[in-house]
Amino acid sequence: MKILTTVKKVVDVELNIHVENGAIVEKGLQYVINAWDENAVEAAVQLKEAHKAETTLVSLGSTDNTDIIRKCYAMGIDNAIHIDDPALAKADSPTFAKVLQKVYEAGGYDLVIAGKQAQDTDAGQAGIMLGEFLGIPCVSNVIEIKVTDDTHIQVSRLGDAGTEIVDVTLPAVITVSDSINEPRLPAMRGIMMAKKKKITVMDLAGLGTSFEEIGGTAPASEVVEFMPVQKRKGGQKFEGDPADITARVVQLLANEAKVL
Repeated sequence: MKILTTVKKVVDVELNIHVENGAIVEKGLQYVINAWDENAVEAAVQLKEAHKAETTLVSLGSTDNTDIIRKCYAMGIDNAIHIDDPALAKADSPTFAKVLQKVYEAGGYDLVIAGKQAQDTDAGQAGIMLGEFLGIPCVSNVIEIKVTDDTHIQVSRLGDAGTEIVDVTLPAVITVSDSINEPRLPAMRGIMMAKKKKITVMDLAGLGTSFEEIGGTAPASEVVEFMPVQKRKGGQKFEGDPADITARVVQLLANEAKVL
């Protein structure tokens, strides 16, 4: 089985993010592996260990993606493809999915494992769009993967009414929930070996396509503006007779909060 896993570099949302003039302030930002993609990498490595699968990751971005790719190598991924093209700097989900389609078609993979969503945009679209573009089965929000045979897997997904069990014919795309596993911490030996492993770097031309061909010049969506979260006003504390407090609260709700 050949597995392709997608990995996105995102801003570390655990840190304070500042917005000025409708844009994120880049100074002081740190980048990490998207949390759901880390679960996808762990799922791929577990399938490799249990079923001798061949694992490859693909990451789209600039040269500083190298660190997150090396971490995935240290976790146990076999091969890595880095698509580094300045034209993709402001690409939207359909454009990214088209790039992943080209990668998939060039590699002849049996299974694509992607994170359910990205922690920067929370769009949750690229993996599902990839399945649609490829015309192959796609199951989202997966929490368990079982290999049935060489051409079938059984997955459990979190649905609206509970856990759903789906039999899937390969090739297929699945997007995983963060409930599927607990990503491993790379061992020191894996970290050292990861530093020596080759990363295949290419631009869109090297992938056999162009920004125009994948629809990048006519994006379906774009980020217009970032807005900081509005700070809440301080609360009020009332003390005294319960009847008086009730009357004051009702008055404030009606005249200031405008909720009554």
